[in-house]
Amino acid sequence: MKRLLSLVVLVLAAVPVFAQDAPQKPKPVTMKDLLLQELHETHNQKNWFVSVKDATAGLTAEQSTFVQGKGNHSPGQLLYHMTFWNSQALIQLKGEKPPKFDGNNDETFTKYDPKNWDATLKQFDDDMTAIEKIVEGADDAKLAKIASTLSRIAEHNAYHTGEIVAMRKLQGSWNPDQGVK
Repeated sequence: MKRLLSLVVLVLAAVPVFAQDAPQKPKPVTMKDLLLQELHETHNQKNWFVSVKDATAGLTAEQSTFVQGKGNHSPGQLLYHMTFWNSQALIQLKGEKPPKFDGNNDETFTKYDPKNWDATLKQFDDDMTAIEKIVEGADDAKLAKIASTLSRIAEHNAYHTGEIVAMRKLQGSWNPDQGVK
């Protein structure tokens, strides 16, 4: 009887330990969570596709000018273009008026100067970090107003990041360990 009582006490003592190990229900994903995930993954976090950080890793200013095929853009031109539009969006997200733009989207590619490669990389990173901070600090009402802009920023960056990777593959400067074999 004493052994049975000891066994029952042991089993009952173990129940709270097992209860603690039970899987927790996942936290519901909020709009803020989803938008931040999209922005981070196109900016500097690896997941299903390559981020800009990974797509440009190790790329030199000289390599950033490589372009092959009619109508294509170099990695530097693509990054400059993304940075231009992210900067415009950031200004608007801050509630400020962006500088006048004549609407010639070609200039958002062709004004790239490889002498400014490092500055362009830094500007892209700074702008994306600032956009992410705006999202982190936004309440649900503000997020509802800016969500489509934020999602489009991520989509636009993902699209052109794929072009950067493709151009680097053609150039032979792509490291497949960065995420795309």
